[in-house]
Amino acid sequence: MKASETKIDRFLATSETTFAIPVYQRNYDWTVKECQQLFNDIIRIADSSDNAHFIGSIVYIHDDVYSATGLNELTIIDGQQRLTTITLIYSALYRLVKQMGNENLVNRIQKMYLINEFAPETEKLKLKPTENNKEALRFILNSDGTDEFSGGYSRIIDNFNFFKNHINAENYETVLKGLSKLVFVDISLDRAKDNPQRIFESLNSTGLDLSQADLIRNYILMGLKQREQNNIYKNYWEIIEQNAKEETLNISMVSDFIRDFLTLKNKEIPNKKDVYFKFKQKYPTTTVDELEIVLSELKSLVKFYNKLLNPKNETDAEIRRQLKYINQLEINVAYPFLMKVYEDFSNQIIDRQIFIAVLELIQSFVWRRFIVGLPTNALNKIFMSLYEKIDIKNYLFSVQKKLLEMSRYQRFPKNNEVSNSLKGKDVYNIKTKNRTYFFERLENYKNNEPVVIEGNEKITVEHIFPQNPDPKWKIELGEEEYIFIKENYLNTIGNMTLAGNNGKLSNKSFVEKRDMNVDGGEQGYKFSRLWLNSDLKEKEIWNKAEIENRTKAVTERFLHIWQYPDIQIDNTYENDEINIFDTKDSNGRKIRYYILFGQRTDVSSARDFYISVFKQLFELSPELFFTTSLRNRIIMADNINIERFDKDYEKLNDTYCLYVNIVNSTKFDRIREALTILNCEDELTIKYEE
Repeated sequence: MKASETKIDRFLATSETTFAIPVYQRNYDWTVKECQQLFNDIIRIADSSDNAHFIGSIVYIHDDVYSATGLNELTIIDGQQRLTTITLIYSALYRLVKQMGNENLVNRIQKMYLINEFAPETEKLKLKPTENNKEALRFILNSDGTDEFSGGYSRIIDNFNFFKNHINAENYETVLKGLSKLVFVDISLDRAKDNPQRIFESLNSTGLDLSQADLIRNYILMGLKQREQNNIYKNYWEIIEQNAKEETLNISMVSDFIRDFLTLKNKEIPNKKDVYFKFKQKYPTTTVDELEIVLSELKSLVKFYNKLLNPKNETDAEIRRQLKYINQLEINVAYPFLMKVYEDFSNQIIDRQIFIAVLELIQSFVWRRFIVGLPTNALNKIFMSLYEKIDIKNYLFSVQKKLLEMSRYQRFPKNNEVSNSLKGKDVYNIKTKNRTYFFERLENYKNNEPVVIEGNEKITVEHIFPQNPDPKWKIELGEEEYIFIKENYLNTIGNMTLAGNNGKLSNKSFVEKRDMNVDGGEQGYKFSRLWLNSDLKEKEIWNKAEIENRTKAVTERFLHIWQYPDIQIDNTYENDEINIFDTKDSNGRKIRYYILFGQRTDVSSARDFYISVFKQLFELSPELFFTTSLRNRIIMADNINIERFDKDYEKLNDTYCLYVNIVNSTKFDRIREALTILNCEDELTIKYEE
């Protein structure tokens, strides 16, 4: 590696040289904001007494590689954003001085900074961007400014226009002077002697500039020869980037997609900032053959990931509808599981009916849990390993069975639990997408003419008893019932409906809202064709009893839409792994093994089980054994003080021992207490001897 201080204009002026941006680099993504900052720096340094302004480093691989035309090609691995932006500044200067008729300066800027004069036309550009930017740069240099770029949106065009509008006849000499003062650290690497990937990682160690997907792309492509890079990029990575995208907002989701893929593979959800590290750990080498294996799988799954993100791309109407619902629920944690199920459907392992049934089952599971208020973080662990529990010969049943076997915080709520929760659940102050999902599904159940609520400004969620009622409500209901409804039922499903005239109905009395027909507009509930308003048409009053009756009716509809699986399973757990909180009688039963944090440990006795579990918990968070109630419940001692009690104590580590001479039921109680304090209640399961 060679490093030196170099002026940017001299670097760009190097003759018969191409600055190549390899395909593994991220796209050029500087915005006008960054361009404005650089432009301000250039103007400021031009007018100052300073001789230089530092703009960072440019790192490139210099292997004395020459193109077919004899041009020396430098592969830029860091500094693309600065180098491209400065090229755009010279391009704007070139356009300006050409219009001014300054031929000497036109030739100087063009032939020193923008093109290699004697190269073939297709190779003239000194800066060789990635394919999607190359056409934009060619357009800028060849256009006279009267035509428009036809290649779609490009930051190259955007930023060029910024500089074109800010550089003029009054300041162009200042800009040239400022450019001549820009210096950078010129870092030249030799692939045979240096490790470009390691140096690249060091330069980007903060993770602020590059996404996890950018780092992975660099990792898999940087070590390959150029032809291999191009093949892998075009046949795999470009397809992955095109599909792993939220298309409505044009947001790249490649990092999230690979995170879900690693979750599926490792049965562990990587931290968002560790996706690159976990990918390297999982796939430590990057030969072409090995890359094609993993990238083929990614390429296959990303087609289904695309439809999970963008349901509109699914051609089957019913599947598209179910995907839309899942999208509204934002069940992103289920994507690792759903990608594989989608793939099974595509490969005809399951038919359309089973696929749709699985999509509905996942909604029922997640939405029931939401209604009863179960924690969403439990879903991560459920879905990351759910696919491997599937029995291909009995597909739907095996998924249903596994979900029904979940206990405690991971459970599938039953009908009575859902019914009780709906009575007082606030369904108004929830995420807009979730609220839309709820009301759209309620309204459209068995409806041959479904009502679209999402994006429909005419239909809104309406409080029947208003949020700010007209005084008539208190007169009609009496103060006691008025206050009770406002405090307990205001935002519950029994008091909510859909309306196309929410603003007009406003805070009026119930009868006024029911019968409203201003200017023949039929605004009232009486004229509505919505199911959610069908029971309001003949009501004379809206009170506590009516809200409770409506809650029962909507709940019945709820239980038909979000069904609890109607299958018979063995819930005795006699032959299965069981969560420690679900054990009823631990005395007299022999434990074969336990699983804690996904790791299986065989044990021969309750004593072994007790000490083994506490060793792991103590290693996880030793401070909690001294700062919580565990301090008084779990008897520990220093190793040096318990020599005479060796039969009653077992070593936790080199410093502490644990008292174990207690009955089995107490051992279980203390483990449960420790798990609760550590917020790990769902992490310990036991397998008893049969």
